[in-house]
Amino acid sequence: MTRVFSGVKPTGHLTLGNYLGAMRQWAAVDQHRAEALFCIVDLHALTVDHDPARVRRLSRQAATLLLAAGLDPRLCTVFVQSHVDEHARLSYLLECVATDGEMRRMIQYKEKSAREQRRGGSVRLSLLTYPVLMAADILAYGADEVPVGDDQAQHVELTRDLAVRFNQRYGHTFVVPRATLPEVAARVMNLQEPLAKMGKSDDTGPGIVYLLDEPDVVRKKVMRAVTDSGREVVYDRESRPGVANLLEILAACTGGNPEALAGAYESYGALKRDTAEAVVEVLRPVQERHKELCADPGHVEGVLRDGAERARGMARPTVDASYRAIGLLPASSDTGAPVLNAAR
Repeated sequence: MTRVFSGVKPTGHLTLGNYLGAMRQWAAVDQHRAEALFCIVDLHALTVDHDPARVRRLSRQAATLLLAAGLDPRLCTVFVQSHVDEHARLSYLLECVATDGEMRRMIQYKEKSAREQRRGGSVRLSLLTYPVLMAADILAYGADEVPVGDDQAQHVELTRDLAVRFNQRYGHTFVVPRATLPEVAARVMNLQEPLAKMGKSDDTGPGIVYLLDEPDVVRKKVMRAVTDSGREVVYDRESRPGVANLLEILAACTGGNPEALAGAYESYGALKRDTAEAVVEVLRPVQERHKELCADPGHVEGVLRDGAERARGMARPTVDASYRAIGLLPASSDTGAPVLNAAR
């Protein structure tokens, strides 16, 4: 059976972009067709300055929203990355396979490190190496597919490169995964800056629709969305990015086609009104289920506990095999526990 792995980073409140670009497909498609694992990758949230209490709070909220979006622990595995030691164990081994040049070419590192240098500062070392941890997240489970937005495709390519290189040097150990991209709304853009992704780490609130925004807040944000010069509603990503973003959001919410929808509108105002109402209706069941789950926190904690145990059982054989392959002496031939020397 095909195995799928993907995750969310608890660096901000989850957004409409997270839902339309990934979470909805995880719930509607991936957990039914594959052996699927969905992870709150909290270790990745430590690559930048952070408030520990906020990371914990957002991790719990992300887990609750994944379940509210329709992930069913009877069908898939939902867990927190730091609850499974195999992620960190494998990450170091892959650092011994990756190169400094590969890490420094990663887009997010290049952009963030350049920004910090202009400010006279420096980024954390973990920002440079976290793509290797991301590769470990995937390879530990022998995932065949990684559903991602197009901005994360580079990380999956690095994962593939590391898997192939490890297999060639030390013997076949890892499945080489592939990225899968949703057809529509793979990358929902900021409503105020349609050339920038609607990112959960971005605090420019007016351009971001959060999954827990009240309906009136959603309507206000969509109605104030930046459009483009001219009055004709045309789907053109290059010359009309603002309108194209609205059309893609509407298409993703209604199951339509952006180009076909463009022909149904004569004004930006009508497009915005319909898009706003479509977003409100898409988010309504998620918000209702989230409220129910928050009233029963023990249920979410139980799901995460059981998910971590299941994930650990999946990952450990592969990670143990990678330790043997790369040349590390096993702690024990059977249990993995340290062998105690009784001699004095």
